[in-house]
Amino acid sequence: MDARLQRRYWQLVQVHMNSPQPLAPGPRALPGICQSFATTQALWRFLANPNVTLPQLVVPLRTLGCQGAQESSSPYVLLVHDWSKLSYKGHASKADQTQLSHEDDVGYEMYTALLVDAAQGNPLAPMELNLLSARGVDTTRRQTRLKRVHHLEQILPTMRAARKWEVPRQIVHVIDSEADSQIDFRSWSAEEELFLVRGDLTRHVTWDNESFPLPDLAQTWQDRQLFREAGTVSIRGATGIRQIAGADIQLTNPGRKRTEAGRIKVSGPLKLRLVISRIVDADSQVLAEWYLLTNVGNDVSDATIADWYYWRWRIESYHKLLKSGGQQLESWQQESATAIAKRLLIASMVCVSAWQLQAQETPESKECQQFLVKLSGRQMKRHRPITTSALITGLQLLIPMLELLEHHSPNELRQLANIALPHLHRPG
Repeated sequence: MDARLQRRYWQLVQVHMNSPQPLAPGPRALPGICQSFATTQALWRFLANPNVTLPQLVVPLRTLGCQGAQESSSPYVLLVHDWSKLSYKGHASKADQTQLSHEDDVGYEMYTALLVDAAQGNPLAPMELNLLSARGVDTTRRQTRLKRVHHLEQILPTMRAARKWEVPRQIVHVIDSEADSQIDFRSWSAEEELFLVRGDLTRHVTWDNESFPLPDLAQTWQDRQLFREAGTVSIRGATGIRQIAGADIQLTNPGRKRTEAGRIKVSGPLKLRLVISRIVDADSQVLAEWYLLTNVGNDVSDATIADWYYWRWRIESYHKLLKSGGQQLESWQQESATAIAKRLLIASMVCVSAWQLQAQETPESKECQQFLVKLSGRQMKRHRPITTSALITGLQLLIPMLELLEHHSPNELRQLANIALPHLHRPG
């Protein structure tokens, strides 16, 4: 982008810190900048400009993501992959919505790769974004659209693309149980990509020269007293005890490779690590259990592997911030997937700004966090006094306040308040 478009980009990021309510047709204008209609028009022109592309808009996010990874104390960084449906029921103007599953399931599908600090679990920045529509897949990877493919077929191209981002740490790709696929494990391992995937309950693995379904192996490890305690956690409003067990295993069943002619079998053992992380109550009853498959080396502890998978939920929180935690994504009025994808990258910078502030530990940063939460008016839980959504809400109030003070003195504002609300400012 040229300098003029870059200035407009940062202005729109600031506007998105003053996010609208769900029923608003566009972003709210900042006081003193322009009228709301002009702000909406400026956003529309920016998103419709063919010189503004997704590969350009993702550059500031990737830069901040790489900076965050550089500051991490871990030699690794997590890249979390996930998909999220965008529903626009009643938005007839969005003619490029597509059928996602059944006939009545229509909308867009967003695929995101989110960079997460492997030392503290702090989200850093979205590094890749794809948006599926009836016209194909708009992507930050290139200016032209991709064709529609199966979810798992999107992962390896992202892994390959990530090698060019110059991330200063070893990337570990973290994916939910949808990615429990032997053939994909083999493909990723063959290209020396590190991954961490939650195993499906039906997965069979070979351990100690015997094949087990994962739940049966967990019971075997329990009988052999291989689990060890790894601290306490909060789960469903109660305190649970975390137990961890891990070992090298093999996948010996043949994988099935997808080809144009169909699926073909691929045989041969694949060596991986299995880490079982579970939460039990005081009576040793299992409250939750995860089976984690990875090819990360034994230099990383089993407990750290379990932490890494737990931090996968950062991407769920990111999607929530976009949809209902401040940006009201599913109320946007843009009429094409391309425009929505561009605006998503602008709105994501608001999330990254809040994440950066939340991760800071200096006294000044802590004071700023507390001020923004107070400004937000949120009722906070005692064990979570600071949340990203509260910080964003505080910023959404702070930014227009600053703009207002650029054009009106505090005395002028008091005079206006006395006129508008005389019954609240009467003496006595």
